[in-house]
Amino acid sequence: MAKGKVLARKRKPSPRRTPWNKGTQVGQKLPLRPGQIRSIRSRLKSAQKMRDLALFHLAIDSGLNACDTIGLRVRDIARGHRILTRATVTPRGSQSPIQFEITEQTREAVAKWMNQAKLKPKDFLFPSRLRQSPHLSLRQYARIVDGWVQEIGLDPAAYGTQTLRRTKASLIYRRTKNLFAVQLLLGHTKLESTVRYLGTEIDDA
Repeated sequence: MAKGKVLARKRKPSPRRTPWNKGTQVGQKLPLRPGQIRSIRSRLKSAQKMRDLALFHLAIDSGLNACDTIGLRVRDIARGHRILTRATVTPRGSQSPIQFEITEQTREAVAKWMNQAKLKPKDFLFPSRLRQSPHLSLRQYARIVDGWVQEIGLDPAAYGTQTLRRTKASLIYRRTKNLFAVQLLLGHTKLESTVRYLGTEIDDA
């Protein structure tokens, strides 16, 4: 070996981590229709799955992204034992808070879940049963949603957590054709983002 010549050490390639959502369909997920919403709600009520019922209703009402939905704390949507009729939440990565209405049936479902789980204001609304996570993980949330849609005969490849965010936006647009209202709900800064997000729901924007 020549003097002063340094041989570079070969680094062993680090093993690649397999994404938790590997194999799932990529692209926009379909929103739920009113009949599908009623079917899922009915099944969750019959099975007395209070956490899932509260999560289902609140995810649709809020229109929040999955990470913001599972990251909600009791104090974000309640004052003491009283569930707010309108809540204000600042999504992750944003400095602009968004408001959303919490409907009566959602308030009822969330109140029952809070009472059953004995949640306090500082607690996460949907705590995880796994010790390493303080609240539901994105993987757990995705599996829960897959279970909901499968139970009513839908293809889980076409639906997902983004389905719940798109559902209320889709219903509002179909009823009103008001893109600005949908933009406010989703917290988009540009109307063009709302148009792209609604995608096939828009035929005249």
